[in-house]
Amino acid sequence: MTISRATGRTRNLPGAPLPTPRPALPPAPGYRAAPHAARVPPRAGDMRRYLAVGLDCYLCLVTVGLLARPYVDTAEATEAAGLLLGPAVAFSFLNHVVLTALTGAGAGKLIMGIRVVRLPDAGRPGPWSLLLRWLYGLCWLPLQPWYGLRSLLSGPGVLPRTSLWNGGNGELHADPLGLRQVRHSDLTAHRTAVAATAPTHR
Repeated sequence: MTISRATGRTRNLPGAPLPTPRPALPPAPGYRAAPHAARVPPRAGDMRRYLAVGLDCYLCLVTVGLLARPYVDTAEATEAAGLLLGPAVAFSFLNHVVLTALTGAGAGKLIMGIRVVRLPDAGRPGPWSLLLRWLYGLCWLPLQPWYGLRSLLSGPGVLPRTSLWNGGNGELHADPLGLRQVRHSDLTAHRTAVAATAPTHR
């Protein structure tokens, strides 16, 4: 490496070793990243989500049982099935669509401290997205025994899930409509960080 007399700048001669780059300095105290650097809250843990599903099923069974109890003894088999299936579907719709649109989560998720957000901005999902997700869930759940049997017969390497639920890119927990279940505490911390880094307009 030599210094040019005309310009005063350094230049590298052929075969000369390059200068060693300086290590990056740590951020100064009080430095805050830009708003776009804030990450979306991570997905809630499997056990927390499973417990939320279990609570939803328990609340659904209790509600259906209380509504159908006065009519089960006098109803025929087909009528009894309708008495059980109708309130179950209605409870599922109110829980996963209406209540989630109003509060950000269904009953079981509220108890377990989970909220449903849309990606990538972690905002509250709209009713249309929740409705489509609920309809997809009604079609997805009855097919799980078939996918499980196919996976068992085909051997290892075959997932007992549809390709749509995998998100088309091999991600097992990708939501078909771009939603995510996150912990309420993580969502609160995320929104606080975004609000702190957002520019103030005067």
